[in-house]
Amino acid sequence: MVCPKCHSENVNAQIVNTVTLKDKHHGIIWWLCVGWWWVPIKWLFFTLPALIFAIFGRKKQKAVNKKETMCVCQNCGYSWKV
Repeated sequence: MVCPKCHSENVNAQIVNTVTLKDKHHGIIWWLCVGWWWVPIKWLFFTLPALIFAIFGRKKQKAVNKKETMCVCQNCGYSWKV
């Protein structure tokens, strides 16, 4: 493999793992069937428990891993995606 910047062949290829958090949300079917009536009733009748759960409850997130292959030139330090 050849570096596009300095044209050296002293290049290492490595896999870089990037982890991001993605928020989970209800889908459109849930909102059409349940959400339009459940959310107002929940906040009208269960305000205090709903606030406590919103503050201290579990977070609706999941980790998403994304793997990319990157090359790094050992002479000039230039890096690029393969």
